[in-house]
Amino acid sequence: MVKLKRLNPNDSIKPFDCGDTDLNGFLLEDDSSVSNARHHTNELLAVTYIIEDEDKEQTIAYFSLLNDKIEREITDNAAWNRLSREIPNIKRRKTQPAVKIGRLAVSKEYQGQGWGPRIVDFLKHWFTNNNKTGCRYITVDALADKASF
Repeated sequence: MVKLKRLNPNDSIKPFDCGDTDLNGFLLEDDSSVSNARHHTNELLAVTYIIEDEDKEQTIAYFSLLNDKIEREITDNAAWNRLSREIPNIKRRKTQPAVKIGRLAVSKEYQGQGWGPRIVDFLKHWFTNNNKTGCRYITVDALADKASF
């Protein structure tokens, strides 16, 4: 059975290895002096969600979410106009609210099975249909070589 759960600071984490030391460390590290998922939760910086395979006792993937914004000053005119087109003039601002996917990693055992795109599709649906934070956009903090999907 696959389960999505919000990571709480004292939760134990089932085995996980995505092949990237930094992404593994962010999830698995529990030292409070090191920036990690638990630290981000405690400091109200981000919330991490874990997808577990309960039958295999493994972590399939995780993602961290935080608040963000899209700023007019750093967006070119064509892109800003495209983003603002459906927003009523009275509601247009110099910034627009967004939610950011700060970290997203899939265990090596589950890579190549569509988990990355499935997570992004889930988040698009989750935020647009349930309006979790009143945001209009989803941004991604990704390294170009890691965002192949």
